[in-house]
Amino acid sequence: MSVLKPFRGLRPARELVSKVAVLPYDVLSSDEARQKASGNPISFFHVTKPEIDLDPGINLYSDIVYETGKNNFLRLIKEGVFVQDKEEYLYIYRQKMGAHAQTGILGCASVDDYSKDIIKKHELTRKDKEDDRTRHVREMDANAGPVFLTYRAEREIDAVVDEFVRKNSPEYDFTAEDGIEHVLWVIRDKSVIRSLSGLFAEKVPVLYVADGHHRAASAARVGMEKRQKTPDYSGHEEFNFFLAVYFPHDQLKILDYNRVVKDLNGLTPDVFMAEIGKKFRLENLPAGREPFRPDQPHTFGMFLEGSWHKLTAIEGNWKNDDPVESLDVSILLTNLLDPILGIRDPRTDKRIDFIGGIRGTGELVKVVNEGHFKVAFAMYPTTLEELMRIANAGKLMPPKSTWFEPKLRSGLVIHLLT
Repeated sequence: MSVLKPFRGLRPARELVSKVAVLPYDVLSSDEARQKASGNPISFFHVTKPEIDLDPGINLYSDIVYETGKNNFLRLIKEGVFVQDKEEYLYIYRQKMGAHAQTGILGCASVDDYSKDIIKKHELTRKDKEDDRTRHVREMDANAGPVFLTYRAEREIDAVVDEFVRKNSPEYDFTAEDGIEHVLWVIRDKSVIRSLSGLFAEKVPVLYVADGHHRAASAARVGMEKRQKTPDYSGHEEFNFFLAVYFPHDQLKILDYNRVVKDLNGLTPDVFMAEIGKKFRLENLPAGREPFRPDQPHTFGMFLEGSWHKLTAIEGNWKNDDPVESLDVSILLTNLLDPILGIRDPRTDKRIDFIGGIRGTGELVKVVNEGHFKVAFAMYPTTLEELMRIANAGKLMPPKSTWFEPKLRSGLVIHLLT
């Protein structure tokens, strides 16, 4: 069964939180972070993306980058921007994006749960990105951003969370510049903390990494490193745990994760379309129509030469009983991207890029019309059931299969490892 541990959170003062909290480090570029943090010395980007305070041409993995992040973190603590709670608490974190709301429990997950696969993964991590976050955690001696976990919803857990929210006022309640509302409650009542931790230990056999595989892997790595340096560790030290938000699966929203490709692999548009027709039914959509968004599995939108086309995968070209091969992202890869466009490994091929559904299919039209890419593919979103089925089978999804929204903010609550 799974661990949900309270901890002494390091948090911004209430009147500062909206200026401190930021998007995760990996969803925007250094230039975008530099722009967002401009004129704001307490933006947490100074900690999670410290290169914004250095020469724009600097190697992102230079020693000075990590040293700058650590120094910025210590500065924010010294200036009183962050203050640590005096006792171990759990926190409730609610996000609202338009009509959609999701409410999770912020606490600490177990490094042992991660290593024993009680916390299940569905993506490979890239060594360079994992090494980067590992060093960041090591230098800060803290988890700066939470891992996004999910679990099969449990009625008793929902009831405890709902009752607490109904009876208590939030500590934070602010709307970020992107329109997402963030609300945080602090659970100081020890009986409620014991109840929630006990319910996870009793009712939740496994957890799933929804988003933040590199954050989870790096946190677990640092925990193991600290164990090796502390042979008599008890298992209760903070480095045995890492920061996470636990969401019930039935509240989450996965958006499409779309593909754009720079060229047609030497093919003319006519030959390209003819090759596609061997594995997909093609429907040419009227010129000038709104961007096409697939509304059912195994259908795809393709924008090429100023026009949208609907592609429907022809049965028999994938294994329905294989949870990975039957994913839309896999069907597109094995029937089009690889055999026709020559993209064998989307993880490393520089000719392909990915655009999260939060930007809308209009973004696909924009980047193709501007000449940055030759063709774009609009995807039907992967479902949470597919994610859990693959993780339960011990298999991995192709890269960029899921895009969760809204994104968790970093800098709301930080977990110190000592």
